Amino acid sequence: MSDVTLDKAGGEEETELKRVLGPKLLLLFIVGDILGTGIYALTGKVAGEVGGAVWLPFIVAFAIAIITAFSYLELVTKYPRAGGAASFVHRAFEVHFLTFLVTFTVMASGITSASTASRAFAENMFKGFSWFVETDPEGQAVVNGAAITVGAVCFILLVMAINFRGVAESVKANVVLTLIELSGLLLVIFVGLWAVAGFSGAEVDFSRITVFESPSGKNAFMAVTAATGLAFFAMVGFEDSVNMAEETKEPSRIFPKVMLTGLVLTGLIYVLVSVTAVALVPVGELSQGGTPLLTVVERGAPNLPIDTIYPFIAMFAVANSALINMMMASRLLYGMAHQGVLPRPLGLVHPGRRTPWAAIVFTTALAITLILLVTSVSNLGDVTALLLLGVFCVVNVACLVVRKDTVDHEHFTAPTVLPVVGALACAYMVGPWTGRDGSVYAIAGWLLVIGVALWALTWFLNRALYARPTRIKEPEDLTKDGPQV
Repeated sequence: MSDVTLDKAGGEEETELKRVLGPKLLLLFIVGDILGTGIYALTGKVAGEVGGAVWLPFIVAFAIAIITAFSYLELVTKYPRAGGAASFVHRAFEVHFLTFLVTFTVMASGITSASTASRAFAENMFKGFSWFVETDPEGQAVVNGAAITVGAVCFILLVMAINFRGVAESVKANVVLTLIELSGLLLVIFVGLWAVAGFSGAEVDFSRITVFESPSGKNAFMAVTAATGLAFFAMVGFEDSVNMAEETKEPSRIFPKVMLTGLVLTGLIYVLVSVTAVALVPVGELSQGGTPLLTVVERGAPNLPIDTIYPFIAMFAVANSALINMMMASRLLYGMAHQGVLPRPLGLVHPGRRTPWAAIVFTTALAITLILLVTSVSNLGDVTALLLLGVFCVVNVACLVVRKDTVDHEHFTAPTVLPVVGALACAYMVGPWTGRDGSVYAIAGWLLVIGVALWALTWFLNRALYARPTRIKEPEDLTKDGPQV
């Protein structure tokens, strides 16, 4: 270790950041980061792949997530510093271009996640105010597609303005927004119990949850695989918590128990929500539109005014996801420009607001492009899952590689089989055999092409003009140095 003070039992290294997160606040942070757009917007699309067995892909996605979480736990308790995947991969392989690719991929996943959330926000808002709602050929109330696109663009511009103004991530604000997100999902479960008790008069058919259907004609294994690719979007977010390591009290003691508890809680909530959804709404109806849980509360409690407030709860949930992800993306882009692996103009900071305005504008432009070109929420969510599954595969391998390193404090150690299984499972879920739409790979590919092109331009300029290397010097600093955003 370097010349720092270290609590060998707790892994609490001396740091400039204040350690304020105990178990309760860290648990709320993790749960709040996982809950959000995925379950609110994609439950119906998952049901469209597997029929009534919509709970099964969520369980499989949960299993992959929790196996990967064991690798993250070993790494974050072994190296309790901010930096996340980029820092872990760099420690394992020390290949600067690979570190850059992992960092840019995480940044791109934040942009695609925010774009998904923006479309979901617009659709819920218009449903809540009954604006631009029309009836489709099957008699379902849907929001006009063009209106959703315009609303999503306006929302992402609002996020840009908030980001530019310089709203720092606040633990207290996260607690409030987490409770709002959680209340929306608990409300769905409550509506299900209300209907089962016979108070609402709604039809409840639990036999539907065992009915497997694949409209596309896939066999059960391939259909569940395809649906898991979508459902995995609902499980991402837990990995963000590793960036809070330097602000957590005794991270080596606290992180394992709290992260696993958070994953189990969210996994249980997702299964209960998906079972409730299918029991109250036939799969054919549930898979239509982008507000499936609103359909569930409308059907389960027709005599209660829940449906009038639910769209606004969903709006808060997905808005939180969009803001956090765009802040993360702009900060990572700024960090890469600041370390000289992306064009330096992307690291420009506004002199008054002290915010990385160039990175904010660039990431917003990419998000708007995605909103305009990709009208399917499920495709945008699938791109996010694809990008992060690739990162998780590399992180699982990195966990095995750094086993040769020793540190002078106690840390969590995952059973060796778990990183192996995690790497193989994530690699499998990235492949084209999952049945993903080809456009998902095209979108992810173009995002990475943009990153590599910017890196190549920077490499040429660094070599031709400044005679300096192009590398991320301090991966740990990507998420904490620079302006307060």
